[in-house]
Amino acid sequence: MTAPQPIREPTPAPRPPAPRPPAPTAAAGWTTELHRADDTLTRLAAEWDALAARCRTATPFQSAAWQASWWRAYGRPGRLRVLLVRRDGELVAAAALAAGRTGTLTALGGQLIDFTDVLLDDSCAAEAAAELARALPLRRPWQALDLREVRPGSAAHQVYACWAGRRHQLLDSVCQHLPAVPMEQLLARLPGRTAQRSRAKQRKLLEAGVVARRVPVDQVEAAMGDLLWLHALQWESRTVTAEHVSERFAAHLRESTAGLARHGQAVVYRYYLDEELVAVDLLLLCPSFAGLYLYGAHPRLRERIDIAGLLFGTSLEETVRAGIPELSLMRGEEPYKERWRPEHERNHRLLLGPAHLAGVLSLRLALVRARAAAVPHLRGPVTRLRALAGRR
Repeated sequence: MTAPQPIREPTPAPRPPAPRPPAPTAAAGWTTELHRADDTLTRLAAEWDALAARCRTATPFQSAAWQASWWRAYGRPGRLRVLLVRRDGELVAAAALAAGRTGTLTALGGQLIDFTDVLLDDSCAAEAAAELARALPLRRPWQALDLREVRPGSAAHQVYACWAGRRHQLLDSVCQHLPAVPMEQLLARLPGRTAQRSRAKQRKLLEAGVVARRVPVDQVEAAMGDLLWLHALQWESRTVTAEHVSERFAAHLRESTAGLARHGQAVVYRYYLDEELVAVDLLLLCPSFAGLYLYGAHPRLRERIDIAGLLFGTSLEETVRAGIPELSLMRGEEPYKERWRPEHERNHRLLLGPAHLAGVLSLRLALVRARAAAVPHLRGPVTRLRALAGRR
């Protein structure tokens, strides 16, 4: 993952702190709630997803199915903090956070999440963001909110803008995306030789006879077992992401994907060659983009066809058919993504802390910047060590 880098902006002239929004009144009907029970997300699932449907920036990672599943697999009992804002009893803002031992709150998801956000009702987003910011439990010097992988334009940026305390914004991972258009239009965007090679690979795919079958919703959970089995095989002789072969990740992926599929937020394909299962692909869906999240493919398939082109072509067709405008390649700058000439965009990291108290926020900011400065110097030695390990 790309190390976070500071966003360089011109130094502004000194100015007084932004005034806090006026306190809510009984007439306005604004109320806030802070829930700590570990089953909160499960109990609120219907209401939570209804709010997500009214939040234009919400992604599948903000769904109740994904968040509740992640908490069951990775959460530490007693450390869940679910902040809710209601207007006249209706849920209009929500944030699911995890409390760390140092007093820092983080979004759920850890390294498994590509896009972090909070939920705001589009009909009253500005007011709801102000209320959510006001209700954040950040009052002590050691408390802070650290949100990683926030997309530009996300609801979390509105909360950040309303925060009256200390705040810092940094750059986080690189994400890539393409317009969701038919394959021929996409190939037309490529340079001549690249387009020719890609067309040749597409013809070879057709000749190979690989069959893609959309997995029925009631079989999605079982298909995740197939995906993880093939994913482990595919990385057998190389360095695999350790978490992807863990039992807790398997439990989370099965449960969350099954829930997302029931709500039309995930599509899974199985691929067969001569009636033998050779690959499984998971595509996440929301109104603004479809995201290529994870796949598994048998190693011997690599010797015959372009695996990335196969999975990419099916996902592109699904995205175009659903009327979704963008196909996201998610985080990372891998070569197989770059060949399609995608657009690049940086996620943000948002740090919030109490007003007039440096505390843990300043320490965390210093550590983040120190790590960002060190990463370029470490990348070369780490790459060489991995290469040496791969030769053994």
